[in-house]
This record gives sequence, structure tokens and C-alpha cells, in this order.
Amino acid sequence: MKLGIILQSNNPEHIWNTLRLGITALKTGHSVQISLMSEGVEIEDIHDTEQFDISKKLQEFKDLKGFVAACETCLKIRLKSESKVCPVTTMSDLVKMIEESDKVLVFG
Repeated sequence: MKLGIILQSNNPEHIWNTLRLGITALKTGHSVQISLMSEGVEIEDIHDTEQFDISKKLQEFKDLKGFVAACETCLKIRLKSESKVCPVTTMSDLVKMIEESDKVLVFG
């Protein structure tokens, strides 16, 4: 199954659970793409805590060949440039992800 996930939250628990779901899906043979929108593009600014190891989960997701991209416009609104962790994406890319996904989930 192709799973498309839209993450539009900078809440550490939302991010952590999104990544956990993506990792679990990848480990069971599914493909997963996460599109970061709104506050979700702030994923690199979220500090790890004892409860939510965001950077570790993000690295594990990428190591398992999960794809993650950040909304270019959402980055610009926050005066941020392309993420070190993921490339930028556009609304056209998001439409393509939705069209190609078997399931689309939204977190946040």
C-alpha cells in the first residue's frame, strides 16, 4: 500500500506518532510519504525530550526509505529555507501524492 501522510503540527507528540506510524508501515512493506505543511515544517526545530525522540524517529524513517518533504510556501512564511532533513514540495507535488496514495492521513 502507498500511504500518504500530511503532517501540519509542531506538537512533539503529533510528530512522534506520525513518524512511529510511518516507521511501522515501512517495516511491514508499505511505502510512505510525509508532506510537512503549516507548523509541520518546523520539525527540525523540535527538541528531543525523554518522551519524544523526534530526531531519532525521523532518521529511522528516512533510513527505512520513507520520503518526507516540506511545503515551500509554509517554509517561506516562517522565513525558513529548504530543510536540511527534507526537500521542498509544492501544492502540485501534494496533489500528485494524494492521487498516487492508496490512503491519505492528516495529523494535526
